Amino acid sequence: MTEHPLALSAARGLHTLIYGVMAVATVGLLYVGITGRFLPSLWVFVPLLSVEIVVFAASGLKCPLTGLVDRYAGAGVHMADTYLPETLTRHTLAIFGPILPVAFMLLAARWAGLITQGPGQ
Repeated sequence: MTEHPLALSAARGLHTLIYGVMAVATVGLLYVGITGRFLPSLWVFVPLLSVEIVVFAASGLKCPLTGLVDRYAGAGVHMADTYLPETLTRHTLAIFGPILPVAFMLLAARWAGLITQGPGQ
């Protein structure tokens, strides 16, 4: 039995929402970097992902919400930190870790004028 079931549900729900938003932002950033097609949401993606990177790095490459979920779950209770399948979230760093720098580098190269066309143009 969890020690704080309502707080645990809220923390897991918030973490799931943030995970989804960051996944969409990462894929969106990569899309813009590859295609060169501007998305107005880019003005949201870049700041969100920048904050995510700083928070993640400052937390020792661990999501601070994972610790919060562990604390609310109680001593000795293993609980997934999101409502997503652990088989997906367990590989988050391996999946998104390489994508983010590549997406930012492509975007920077486009901004600097080093890449001017999208694929097949």
